[in-house]
Amino acid sequence: MNRNFTEDEIRNTLLEMGEKARIAAHRLAIMSTEEKNDCLRSMADALEAESANLKKENEKDLEAGKKSGLSSAMLDRLALTDKVIISMAKGLRDVADLEDPVGRRLGEWIRPNELDIHKVSVPIGVIAIVYESRPNVTVDAAGLCLKAGNAVILRGGKEAINSNIALAHCMNRAALASGLPEGAVQLIPWTDRIAVDLMLKMDKYIDLVIPRGGESLIRAVVENSTIPVIKHYKGICHVYVDSEADINMALKIVENAKCQRPGTCNAAETLLIHKDIAAKFAPKIADVLEKRKVEMRGDSQFRKLVPEAKPASEEDWSTEYLDLIISIMIVPSLDAAIEHINLYGSKHSDAIVTKNQISAKRFLSEVDSAAVYVNASTRFTDGGEFGMGAEIGISTDKLHARGPMGLAELTSYKYIIYGNGQCRE
Repeated sequence: MNRNFTEDEIRNTLLEMGEKARIAAHRLAIMSTEEKNDCLRSMADALEAESANLKKENEKDLEAGKKSGLSSAMLDRLALTDKVIISMAKGLRDVADLEDPVGRRLGEWIRPNELDIHKVSVPIGVIAIVYESRPNVTVDAAGLCLKAGNAVILRGGKEAINSNIALAHCMNRAALASGLPEGAVQLIPWTDRIAVDLMLKMDKYIDLVIPRGGESLIRAVVENSTIPVIKHYKGICHVYVDSEADINMALKIVENAKCQRPGTCNAAETLLIHKDIAAKFAPKIADVLEKRKVEMRGDSQFRKLVPEAKPASEEDWSTEYLDLIISIMIVPSLDAAIEHINLYGSKHSDAIVTKNQISAKRFLSEVDSAAVYVNASTRFTDGGEFGMGAEIGISTDKLHARGPMGLAELTSYKYIIYGNGQCRE
C-alpha cells in the first residue's frame, strides 16, 4: 500500500467488501454448473499465461522472507515455481471437472399427512479464509468456494502479500470476463492485525471463517470471531510401527511421512515403535533419518538403541515441529500406542504399520483422529489425494466438517417441503 490507512478507512472498506460479497453470494447460488466451470477454467488459463509476472511478484516475498529469517521449510511453502503454478491451474480444472455439490438431494420422504420433504444441499454464503505463508491457498480457496456457490474474502499473511495480490488480480480479471459476479472473490490488501480483527466481527456479511496456519493464528481467530469458525490447531501426526510390521514397508512409510514435505500439517511428528520390534527397527530407521538430516529426539528406551538421539522432553510429545525433527518412543503394546496418540495427538492423521488385521482394526476404531491409516503415509491427508480436487483446509473439528474439506464440506442444506393445503392442527 502507498500510505497508511486509518482504522475507520479499513473498517469502511471491509464493510463495502462484505456488502459486495453478500450480493455476489446470492448471484453465485443460482449460477449454473457450466457457468461456474467456465470461470474456473478461465482462471486456470490466466494463471499459466501470467506465470512470469506471478513469479516476479513471488520473488519479492521470497527475498523478504529470507531477510526476515524464514525457515527453509517455510520458504518452500511460499515459493511459486513453474511446477506449483501448473499444479494450481490443474487444481482449478480438477475442481471444474468435479460434480457440482449444490442442489444434491440428501434425503426425501413423505409424511402421513402427505407433506413431501426434501433435504437439499445449498451454498453456505460468504466464507472468509485467513491464512499465512502459502499463496496456493489463494487459488485453492477461490476455486473451491466458487464451485460450491460461495463468495470468498481472502486474507493472507504478510509473508506472501505480493504473491497473493498478484494471484487474486489474475484470477479476478479472467473470471469476471467469464461472468463471475463482482465481489465473488476478494482479497484484503492489508497485513495489519486490525484488518483481521474487524473482519472477524462482520457476522452481518460473513457466514463462516476458516483459518489456515499455525496454532497461534487459529486460536486468535477463534477467540476474536463472532462468526462460526472451522479450525485445526495443530497437525501432530503419528506413525506407529507394530510388532508385526513389515520392516521395509515401515522404513519407507516413516521416511515419507516425516521427510517428503516436513513443513506440512500432515507430516509425521512422532514415531512410536513396539518394544518387540524395536531392536531390529530402531537402528535401521535411525540410519534412514540421519541420511535425511532429521534430528531425532527419543525416550530413554530408544536412546539405548540409538545413543546419538537427543533426549525427548515432555513437551516434545505435543509439539508440531514442521521441520526435520521427530520425537520417538518405544511403547510396550498397541494399547499404549493408542493411549499415547489420543493423549498427545491433535486428532489430525495417524498411521499404523502392521500385518495383523486385528491390530489394524483396533487402531482404526480406537484412534480418535480425522484420518486414520493402515500401512500408508499420513502425507495422503489432502484434498487432492482424496480425490476432492483442491482443498480448503483440514479440519480437526467434529461438527460440520472433519478432515480434508472439499466441495461437499463447503455447502450447507435446507429443507424444501411440498404440500397441497396442509395446516397443522
